[in-house]
Amino acid sequence: MQTTTIELANRNGRACQAYLASPDSGRKPAILILSEMFGLNGPMKDFAQHYAARGHCTMVPDLFWRTETPGGLGYDEAGFALAWARIKDFDIDSCAADMRTAAEALRRQPACNGKVVALGFCMGGRLAFVAAARSGVDAAIGLYGLDVSKHLHEVPAIAVPTHLHYGDKDQHVPLAEIEAVARGVAANPNIAIWRYPEAGHSFFNKVRPTYDAAAAALAATRIDAVLAAL
Repeated sequence: MQTTTIELANRNGRACQAYLASPDSGRKPAILILSEMFGLNGPMKDFAQHYAARGHCTMVPDLFWRTETPGGLGYDEAGFALAWARIKDFDIDSCAADMRTAAEALRRQPACNGKVVALGFCMGGRLAFVAAARSGVDAAIGLYGLDVSKHLHEVPAIAVPTHLHYGDKDQHVPLAEIEAVARGVAANPNIAIWRYPEAGHSFFNKVRPTYDAAAAALAATRIDAVLAAL
């Protein structure tokens, strides 16, 4: 496995950088990691390395490159404050274009079989849903996505496998949101909802206090099934 940082775009002196982890051989679906609101930090790079070690070329773009505070943040008090502040005015439309650029860059990688799966966490879970509708990915997986209900008008545009994973004890995504999303996507057979009765927010992230090993293991098998089908 090899890792490097590449530049996806440059606008007005600001560069969109991305962390890229590539397997040494083989060709499988590539994975576009869409980060939590904490951005391109250590745990997101760890996810990239994990999937690259299993043969998937994996990229984590800096989703916040257009903001005044790009890059990754820690999970301390200062990191939380800045993370919440910078998502308030986050430009979803510009990000949809950025995700398309990232997906196209992944398809050009030698280890990619031409398919790209968006895999998002928290804020990135919402973005995975948007990517399925607008950014030309071949499948999308969102874990504990914030505010997916704001994009239910985009459901008819989703023509690729799209899976949404929620913990019923999520501290940031209330049951009312989960149920609204479930109702809103029910008519689209491409979209599946997976729920984990005992899991909370960030249940897939090993460094977070709400990590749930059992729920994470089950979600991982479902993610693997999506990858295996492409």
